[in-house]
Amino acid sequence: MGITKADLFTEEQNHISSIAKVLGHPARIAIVEHLLSVNQCINSDLVNELGLAQATISQHLKELKSANIIQGTIEGTSMCYCINPKEWGLIQGLFNNLFNQYQHTTTGDCC
Repeated sequence: MGITKADLFTEEQNHISSIAKVLGHPARIAIVEHLLSVNQCINSDLVNELGLAQATISQHLKELKSANIIQGTIEGTSMCYCINPKEWGLIQGLFNNLFNQYQHTTTGDCC
């Protein structure tokens, strides 16, 4: 079987890329920010908070959940969502490693 484009890059590079893709929509960033500020919420709270349709919120939640950024539990007829702390720590570490590779010089030796 042939090599895929993903095989050209490290596992870490592919993981950062997939997370960046999921977080590449402003509605998903708004959902994550809301969950970070309130620690957990019910799906309908997001509809009220963000002003988006229920179906739109549900689709964004599905994307975030499939990337393990958030986790959810059923409470009666509602879903309660929160940040997945294990994955959030991993994501934070990946991006910190990436950002910490930059070494700014004051000599002006940049293009």
